[in-house]
Amino acid sequence: MKFRNLVTHNGFALLVSLFLATGILMGQAAAPSPEQKDDAAGFKEFMGRVDQYVKLRDPIEKKLPALKSKEELPEMIAAHQQALARKIREARPHAKPGDIFTPAAREAFKHMIRSEFKDPQHTTARNVVKQRDPLKGVRLRVNGLYPNAVAETTFPATLLQKLPTLPDELGYRIVGRDLVLVDKKANLVVDLLHEACP
Repeated sequence: MKFRNLVTHNGFALLVSLFLATGILMGQAAAPSPEQKDDAAGFKEFMGRVDQYVKLRDPIEKKLPALKSKEELPEMIAAHQQALARKIREARPHAKPGDIFTPAAREAFKHMIRSEFKDPQHTTARNVVKQRDPLKGVRLRVNGLYPNAVAETTFPATLLQKLPTLPDELGYRIVGRDLVLVDKKANLVVDLLHEACP
């Protein structure tokens, strides 16, 4: 359990370093490049900001009346979601792009995503391209609601496996060329990484 928590919340960069070190010891990989080291540091910084966000939002959710089950009336679920989103906005009134996707994290994500999209025939690229047409004209902003109309867009599984693992409260979405960090329970845009996808 301790190892899982380390990997999930704070240990992404450590895990990357461990795999690289293992490869070096076995003679299967070269030493990490300066770009790889920078990316590992960027992902570590990102996960640190994610942890800060979760520590801010979890006490807020605990103060709200709990939903008894997933079978609650839709209007009760919507009211709970709206109340949570409102309280989170109040707790981070000056939230802006880059608060969690820091400059170092932004570069790490762009390197990882663009390496996945190098081959235009790759299934990940095709999946994302299919999503773009119905999402034209959608304008998102940090602290704004993530539209229900695009809430269920599929995130490419092959790409998801390569990105830092998020806590249950958060999820990645792709809207157009942007990578969006969403609070799933509040349906709230936590941060945006513009033009992350080629």
